[in-house]
Amino acid sequence: MTRLERNANIVAVVIPFLGVLAAAALLWQRFLYASDLAVFAIMYTLTAIGITVGYHRLLTHRAFQTRRWLRYSLAVLGSMALQGPVIDWVADHRKHHTFADEDGDPHSPHAGHGAGLRGMVAGLWHAHMGWLFETHGQASSRRFAPDLLEDRGMRRIHRGFPLLALLSLVLPFLLGFALSGGSLLAGGVSALLWGGLVRIFLVHHITWSINSICHFFGRRRFRTNDESTNVFWLALPSLGEAWHHNHHAFPRSAFHGLRWYELDPSGWLILGLERIGLAWDVVKVTREHAREKLAKPLASTR
Repeated sequence: MTRLERNANIVAVVIPFLGVLAAAALLWQRFLYASDLAVFAIMYTLTAIGITVGYHRLLTHRAFQTRRWLRYSLAVLGSMALQGPVIDWVADHRKHHTFADEDGDPHSPHAGHGAGLRGMVAGLWHAHMGWLFETHGQASSRRFAPDLLEDRGMRRIHRGFPLLALLSLVLPFLLGFALSGGSLLAGGVSALLWGGLVRIFLVHHITWSINSICHFFGRRRFRTNDESTNVFWLALPSLGEAWHHNHHAFPRSAFHGLRWYELDPSGWLILGLERIGLAWDVVKVTREHAREKLAKPLASTR
């Protein structure tokens, strides 16, 4: 990783955190408006969908197919989550599945971190944030994402990541300014804080929790060669990504929630797209297939 890449990641981690501290201080002074909540909800939902449905299920795992304009739109929304350019993200994640929890996995909390409490803490730090300063964006795109490299439109979105990152901050400012009736401070700046920095912070850490928490704490029920787990309390904020053990058992499935009570908003969205003709070749896991892969005896929580 180059010094520029490492410094860029440090900025992307630190600035949203400072934004959260500022928001907490201002919230104490009641500096929060209904328009802030609306902009936060809009931006959180759109950019999180860009990661879960776009970057992850569509582009990484090809769990469904869709029209080109929607494919590119989801890649743009994923870019606005500020988790890295699209091709790098996909290459990293495909490498993660290739070497899950073994040497070569970009963000395993288990491989190469030692035993005991110290090893656990070091592994969780690496999986959650530490990898951003060591292995992030270093997977070979020629090996792990050749299909995206061959797509001219996807290459343009990849190269346009800095502008899309800027748009991710400008857009909440403009939305807040408009919703407040043209107030620069109470509208634009406040919405930039909540719908920009606070939103980026939360989307970041919820996504990173899938790498860390969902490979260490939680429940397992399938035979897999990794340490992935399902974590129910992360399911809704992660839009269904926290059924991560299900995902590792069936990586190409468009649905990570495999039982009726496993809430999976991203899967519901894909199902809705299928019903209106905007998604096809949707990969689904049958009950029979799921039963065939059940672990025996049933794995327990850590």
